Amino acid sequence: MMIKIWAHVVAAALGAVLMTGAFAGLGVARAQEVTLTVHHFLSAKAVNHADFIVPWARRIEAASGGRIAFEIFPSMTLGGSPPELYQQARDGVADIVWTVLGYTPGVFPRAEVFNLPSVHGGSALVTNLAIQDLMTEHLAEDFADIHPLLVHVHSGQALHTVDTEVRTIDDMRGLKLRVPSRSGTWMIEAMGADPVAMAAPELPQALSQGVLDGAFIPFEVALPLKVVEIAGYHTELSDGHRFGTTTFLLAMNKDRYESLPKPLKAIIDAESGAALARAAGEAWDDVEPKVMAIAAERGNTLIQVSEAETQVFLEAFQAVEERWVADATARGLPAADLLAAAKAAVARHARAEAAR
Repeated sequence: MMIKIWAHVVAAALGAVLMTGAFAGLGVARAQEVTLTVHHFLSAKAVNHADFIVPWARRIEAASGGRIAFEIFPSMTLGGSPPELYQQARDGVADIVWTVLGYTPGVFPRAEVFNLPSVHGGSALVTNLAIQDLMTEHLAEDFADIHPLLVHVHSGQALHTVDTEVRTIDDMRGLKLRVPSRSGTWMIEAMGADPVAMAAPELPQALSQGVLDGAFIPFEVALPLKVVEIAGYHTELSDGHRFGTTTFLLAMNKDRYESLPKPLKAIIDAESGAALARAAGEAWDDVEPKVMAIAAERGNTLIQVSEAETQVFLEAFQAVEERWVADATARGLPAADLLAAAKAAVARHARAEAAR
C-alpha cells in the first residue's frame, strides 16, 4: 500500500517536472499569446502542485489551444518568502500565486471565518462549495486588490506530535504547537497549549530540534514535509471533526488578468471559482486517508479522540468563535451575520453532498 501511494506521488511529481522542463512553460509547442507564471511555497511532490495546480494549468492550456502557457515555480523558486506571495501577485512579481491567507494577517478579515473550528466540519469539498456561496455578497472586499481564481480550504488540521500522545484536552497543556492562522493561535490558547508562529516549510527542522512539540497541519501536507517521518502520533477528533482548517488563495494579478483578450479571460473564468472548488476539494479529501495509511504502515500511532472528549474540545472552540466575533465586530465587520452565513452554507452543502 505504502509503495503504491509513494509511486503515485513520485510519478505525479516527475510528470510535472518533465512537463515543465525545469520550470519551462507547459504546452509550448503551439502558438502562444500569453505565458503566465505561477508561484507557490510547497514542493512539486505536494498535492497542491501535482494534483491541483499542474492539472489546472493543463486544462487551461488545452482549452486555449496553446494560446495560454504556464511556467510553474514551486518551493519559492522565484524568490522571496511564503508571507510575500500575496504581495507578489498584487504587485505583479508573479502573475499567479497560491498562498495561505493567514500569512498576511489583517488583509482577509472576512474569509478568516472559514478557519474557525466551529465552522469547518472536516470536508474540504463541503467548505469549498460554501465559500463560493459567500464570495460575492460577503467576502468580495477582502480580494479587491487582486483577481481571485479560487479561495479554498484543505481537509482540516490534524495534530501531529513527536512524542506526546494526545487523547484529551488536558494532554495539550503546555505543548509548543505550530500556529496555522490567527484564529489558530486562539484555538491553541483555548486548549492550554503554547502557540508558535511558523510557516509550513520550517516545520521539519523545528520538530526535529525540539523547538516544537507538534503542529496542526493536514495529513497531505505532513507527507511532503516529512512530518509523517518525524512525528510518532497523529490526532484527530471524532465524527470527522478537525482542529479548524486553513484558507488558501489562488490569485492572479488584477492588471494581468484585465489585459487578457476576452476569449482567454473566459477560458480562465471557466476554470475558476465554483467550477474549480469541487475539483480542489475532492483532491484534498481523497489524499487524507492515503497519507494516514502511510503513517500507520510506518508504525505511527493514529488517534481518534473519543466522542465525549471531542465535545470538550468543541466547547473550548466556542471561546475561539466568540473571540473572533468580538474582534471582527470591533473592526466594523458584520461578524455575527457573516458567521451565521458561513455555518449555514457549510450545513447546506454537507446535506447536499450526503444526498448525492
